Amino acid sequence: MKKFYPLFLFILLSISVNAQPAVEVAKDTTPKRTDIVVSPEKSQPHSVPKIALAIVIDGRPDEESWSGATLFKDFIQTFPGDNTAASRPTEVRMMYDEKHLYLSFKCWDEKDKIRATVARRDGVFGEDNVRVWLDTYNDQRRAYVLGFNPLGIQQDGIYTEGQGSDFSVDIVMESKGIIEDWGWSVEVKIPFKSLRYSAGKGKMWGFNAARNIDRLNDEFDQWMPDDRNISGLLIKHGKITGLDEIKYERTLEIVPSITVSETGSRVQANEIAAGRFVNQPIKQDLGLTLKYTLSPNITFDATINPDYAEIEADAPVITANQRFPIFFQEKRPFFLEGQDIFQTPLQIFYSRQIVDPDVAAKLTGKVDKTSFGFLVATDNAPGNYSENEINNASTFRRISEFVDKNALFAVLRLKRDFGKENNIGFSATYRGFPEQKNLLASIDGRVKFSPKLVSQFQFIGTHTRDCFFESEFDPTNDPLQAQRNREICGTGHRLNPDDVNLTQGTYEKYRTGNGLAYYFNLDYTTKNFGWYFEAGGRSKLYRADSGFTRRTNTNFLFFGTRISTDPKPKAKIVAINWRHNAGTNYDWNGRLQDMELGTSVNLTLQRSTNLNINTGIYNERIYEDEFGLARSPTRDGAFFGADHRSLWQHSIGANINATPFKKLTMGLFLGTIYNAFDFDFGAGRLPRVSPSFVLGDERLDPGPGRQYDAELFVEVKPIDQWRASLSYRKSELTRRDTGLQAFDTNIFTVRSTYQFTRFIFTRLRYDYDTLSRRAGGQLILGWTPSPGTSFYAGYNDGFNLGGFNPFNGQHEPGFARTSRTFFIRASYLFRKSF
Repeated sequence: MKKFYPLFLFILLSISVNAQPAVEVAKDTTPKRTDIVVSPEKSQPHSVPKIALAIVIDGRPDEESWSGATLFKDFIQTFPGDNTAASRPTEVRMMYDEKHLYLSFKCWDEKDKIRATVARRDGVFGEDNVRVWLDTYNDQRRAYVLGFNPLGIQQDGIYTEGQGSDFSVDIVMESKGIIEDWGWSVEVKIPFKSLRYSAGKGKMWGFNAARNIDRLNDEFDQWMPDDRNISGLLIKHGKITGLDEIKYERTLEIVPSITVSETGSRVQANEIAAGRFVNQPIKQDLGLTLKYTLSPNITFDATINPDYAEIEADAPVITANQRFPIFFQEKRPFFLEGQDIFQTPLQIFYSRQIVDPDVAAKLTGKVDKTSFGFLVATDNAPGNYSENEINNASTFRRISEFVDKNALFAVLRLKRDFGKENNIGFSATYRGFPEQKNLLASIDGRVKFSPKLVSQFQFIGTHTRDCFFESEFDPTNDPLQAQRNREICGTGHRLNPDDVNLTQGTYEKYRTGNGLAYYFNLDYTTKNFGWYFEAGGRSKLYRADSGFTRRTNTNFLFFGTRISTDPKPKAKIVAINWRHNAGTNYDWNGRLQDMELGTSVNLTLQRSTNLNINTGIYNERIYEDEFGLARSPTRDGAFFGADHRSLWQHSIGANINATPFKKLTMGLFLGTIYNAFDFDFGAGRLPRVSPSFVLGDERLDPGPGRQYDAELFVEVKPIDQWRASLSYRKSELTRRDTGLQAFDTNIFTVRSTYQFTRFIFTRLRYDYDTLSRRAGGQLILGWTPSPGTSFYAGYNDGFNLGGFNPFNGQHEPGFARTSRTFFIRASYLFRKSF
């Protein structure tokens, strides 16, 4: 029963915080019928006419063909208004020929108040824009979302019900926008071969169109109304039909690429040298990516030696005092195609685990009600050791088995739709490397019980042969096992992400481990009230080597509620959302890991301003066997003093974001945590500051501190072609028991982009981290006329500013370069239809 105490406590806390709303939901006093009335014209499918002659895409929909196109008008304001009259009229027209879908938008407005810049692709939703959703399978589960600003700049992505929008996908299409005295207009030409769709006579697609008016509190006008008492988005869209004469073409896309680069970096000459800077020979990488559409709804992708030059580096993050891995978004085009098919509630496939693939292939599509995806890849990164490691005799003995070996990845995904908005799926993943094998199988699904109540679930089993950290393992009692562990696990290429400050391989066992994971949620949504419950967990031996896992040996429960006011677009406070929540985590032995109670208020104000204020109380408990060795009669544990720690914490924070003017966007966050844990890891140039370390004991001594966090973002657009931004992030923590600072990190990022044209730009970026005293810069000139075709010339630079030598740890005053790269990258899309 002890392991269920946290669950009982959680239930009591949830009832105490949310008792009254829970009773109201049980009665379900919301109207059984919606008050939103859809006009007969919009509720019927709209037939899209076919035209005989193609038109010129110049931004002015004045050709005679547009007069016969299907017209979508009488848009409705769905934000900040609640299905009220739109502030400005909008019209959308649609027609098609055998190979293309044509769209035009006419948006009436005052010319001098229109907000539009020559933005980069996928950067248009922060200003005036229009967009459409194309549910090309008419399954109300997935749709293309395509957006355009008044100058015709494109934003494209995939919207998946229950997951939201992913704008990392790029499709080939043509668009042009123009600003007139009466407002602005856009023309769009979309090749059907750029889309995946259900074809055949009488087929229907889901459809909706919308317009953003940025200066009017980010007003959002839709062709179809938005009933907030119905959960979901695509279920509320209209239908189009008449696309019976699309000429299907098998299409082959080939994208060869070449990167020529010259890199220099610091290397260690010998064991006592401070290092020297060495320029490597000029290197060229050739790559090839191809895509073949077997049918309108099935696509085969493959890549050979893909060229993934670092065109856009990951943003720097605060890593001090972090126990668990940090997630980074995928940016590589090959892995973005069909990415939505592989997504599940628990992320069992994370394509960035495939670091440097030699060859990869993928088959994705949808047949009738079944979606599928299959991916295989071979990754040479795990066996790609440096020359220093290979040439070092003592190191090579341990890594010889792994040098130049590739890891093999395989991912299978099947998903079957049933009912109106439900689905069930199966997934399997495999990762293999010498001495490492990981198999995973998963079942997941989404069920909509009513228009207001939706649930998702997932159950996972894993089988792994690998190195597992054992906090109770004593190598002195089993020297043969310890030696075997050092040989296999001591290379450091596969450590449990939860393990910190361990001697690599010494306290790990090479063994077989079977793991479990589960997830379940319930989401109840109405216009003025909602609640959300979720539960999940991962066992201690759970491994998803093809996925992303922050923590194992944990279970979590969470319950939250929302109360929302009716929006008042003309009031100073447009809308109020009040949320409160309760949650807990506990391990598979029933030990409490944390529990929390929190509340937040979000105010929507005039001038596109949002203010959020939040506070909460939090009890966090940590145990030494999570960080290292468990103590025994013959040895010390990982912690100095008690073998566990427990702290009651209090947090408060405020966040404000605003776009008060066309040329200015800004955001500010301030927060503090009282009794935040210092895990006693140390932070770069700052030494550990725990009482035990001050006294000379090397064991960890986590303790309480006061943490302050801040973030500032400012973006200015002095002219339509140029935008510049500054972001600043700060986090610091001071121990209460010693009064010493555990860490103080400040990250500055400056970006500047100048768009000479829609497709030609130059970008400058500079990052600096005061904790590591490392800085990085990047200057790029780019030409990107369409997805697949591009040219970049760039320079990356990394250096220390008053930092520390990476080889001997000595302080280096002034400027010391660590690496630099000059590169030219070019690719071209060859597209042939059959």
